[in-house]
Amino acid sequence: MGRIKSALEIAMERTESVKGDKTSIDLFGAKQQGKRLANEFLENQKISLDEAIKKTPGDQQASLKQGIFDVLISRITLPLSRDDEKRIEAVGAGLRTVIGDARFTALYKQLTQALSRYLDEAAQYERAIKEQYTPKLRQKEEELSRRMGRQVQIDPFQDPEFVAFYNQNMNALKENYEAAIKQVREQALLLFEKK
Repeated sequence: MGRIKSALEIAMERTESVKGDKTSIDLFGAKQQGKRLANEFLENQKISLDEAIKKTPGDQQASLKQGIFDVLISRITLPLSRDDEKRIEAVGAGLRTVIGDARFTALYKQLTQALSRYLDEAAQYERAIKEQYTPKLRQKEEELSRRMGRQVQIDPFQDPEFVAFYNQNMNALKENYEAAIKQVREQALLLFEKK
């Protein structure tokens, strides 16, 4: 009678011929390091991406840059407030380091100007939407006040009809600027791949 093999023994026999490719492992590790480095850079711009790239072995630099690029390109998004402008600038600085093409610098400068305009337009849209909806909101408040026998004030963002109206108008504005972001991402990818 034959000996019964354990699951581990069977697995070891089946994977005996599979050897680890040290180069692939090193490149994967460099890419992961690049992702970590990009996140650290976004938190603290005093970190030098150039120095980190130079300290990386030459055969791993492309993978490190790819990791940095992947994280930074995903952070090009519409700003929610003026506070996001610092993040947008940091993303651009990091991408300029890994792309190293003057055309990207000019392209990103145009994008930051467009995103600043977006914030201005978004604020104007919000004021206009609220002004346009105010009469309808006052009418709802008066109706509720009559029903409840006391003064009622409604927060516009708690009124489903207002929220739908607001989102419809703001989404139209966002779509215009999302197209610009998509275009910048595509151009950045082309310039990065040429390097």
